[in-house]
Amino acid sequence: MPLYHKLGNIPHKRHTQFRKADGSLYYEQLFGTIGFDGMSTNSYHEQRPTQVKEIKKQYSVAPKIAKKNHLQSYRFRGFQVKPESDYLESRKAILTNSDCTIILAAPKHSTEDYFYKNSDADELIFIHKGSGKLRTHLGNLDFKYGDYLIIPRGIIYKMDFDTDDNRLFIVESRRPIYTPKRYRNWFGQLLEHAPFCERDIRRPYELETNNESGDFLMKIKKQDEIFDMVYASHPFDVVGYDGYNYPYAFSIHDFEPITGRVHQPPPVHQTFETDAFVVCSFVPRLYDYHPQSIPAPYNHSNIDSDEVLYYVDGDFMSRNDIDQGHISLHPAGIPHGPHPGATERSIGHTKTEELAVMVDTFKPLMVTEEALKIADEAYYKSWLEF
Repeated sequence: MPLYHKLGNIPHKRHTQFRKADGSLYYEQLFGTIGFDGMSTNSYHEQRPTQVKEIKKQYSVAPKIAKKNHLQSYRFRGFQVKPESDYLESRKAILTNSDCTIILAAPKHSTEDYFYKNSDADELIFIHKGSGKLRTHLGNLDFKYGDYLIIPRGIIYKMDFDTDDNRLFIVESRRPIYTPKRYRNWFGQLLEHAPFCERDIRRPYELETNNESGDFLMKIKKQDEIFDMVYASHPFDVVGYDGYNYPYAFSIHDFEPITGRVHQPPPVHQTFETDAFVVCSFVPRLYDYHPQSIPAPYNHSNIDSDEVLYYVDGDFMSRNDIDQGHISLHPAGIPHGPHPGATERSIGHTKTEELAVMVDTFKPLMVTEEALKIADEAYYKSWLEF
């Protein structure tokens, strides 16, 4: 999100002396992406952020592919993913391609004895159930039901949960995640027709500055491997930073729907984008107001994108037998549309209370072994009228 943010104490000029009360120097770190061409942040640390004491075990977390090529529509029952104590172990890859991985997680406990850094991908974490605090080396953010947490690659973080009943929908993106270009003017400001504005973006509000030495375990993800590395200083030792590259939060409840006289296409729901996929938010809204309108979506062909819809809450008017936490996958190459009876049911209704997150990818998604554990293999037959 191209918004300048400053937190804590920083010197007047970049790359100049910034001294502590005892006269010693703080350690500056440029934290950026896309070489030196992307968004970046300058942070200032109590200790050198480079002090690795030990590299311990390394292990694979690569998704195990069950179906590489398919034309089958699926429904996955997301709440059948079993809760697990550890945050990283709770993350189950459901769908994946070379650009992104879609993950379900039901962590029971906060991240206690380690810090985590994904050096491969930006992370979009949607909070379906639970609340707590995202703690990062660039500051903290409170989260609750309906929040998107955008965590750029390289951010060191922990997740603190208030209870043991948590459900997360996660997208790992190997491309940077931005707000849609068509919502912004050439200065980067969100335009008047955008479905949200800068006021809706929640930026880190507090720094945890720990000037501690010792053994600090950091789990770093790199090319689908986890590396356990022991650092000599506390990763949360930043006294201040400024720039454009930091985590932020946005609530799906702050997305303002765009409606029309006749049914609007999915791009009106777009919330985030990369050059490889888009993320959309379906929120409570008024239905189309043409006197002959059909509120249910029309049949459409997925010729060049896979459509994934994660059902969060409310009445999903275009689908039969859909519940919270279900995921539908409609692959590229075949058409899909409302279930039998859904079009007729929608006529005459004036509003919907549905809440859902959609991910449309431009490369085909592969179905994982974890996905098949919660799959409805007969879903592709659900458009037949018996």
